[in-house]
Amino acid sequence: MPKVTEYFESDRKKHWLEKIGESEWGGGKFLYELLRDNRLKELCGEKTKVLLLTEADDLLSFCTYAEQDDIRDISLTPWVGFVFTFPKHRGKRCFGLLMDHVRSLAEADGRRYVYISTNAEGLYEKYGCTYWKNMTDFRGEDSRVYRLEI
Repeated sequence: MPKVTEYFESDRKKHWLEKIGESEWGGGKFLYELLRDNRLKELCGEKTKVLLLTEADDLLSFCTYAEQDDIRDISLTPWVGFVFTFPKHRGKRCFGLLMDHVRSLAEADGRRYVYISTNAEGLYEKYGCTYWKNMTDFRGEDSRVYRLEI
């Protein structure tokens, strides 16, 4: 049975870091480097959580729940970022289980919305997110911003 594990609270960080590093996605590799070099919280905020959907020793999916992401507007928080599900687990609503956990975190934090910056269309809507607007990310590129109402 899959469960949500928080990376920073885990006593198996080395194992989960290696699993994140197995992601073939560039964003996953970047998250791996940030965690390896202990720089994620510097970039995304001290309260940042890395949510892992795990089953025994297997990593199915992961994302961050953070104060900041690639849109650097401090009035918008929290953000879900670094969203990835390993190919063999896609189509099983793994990210949906992580989003359920995100909802509970945001509710506990008293948040009205959770934001997601992406170039993907048609992915986040099935998890209750709605397209909000386009914004410019820290690289100066256009990004679609979705919101999940809590």
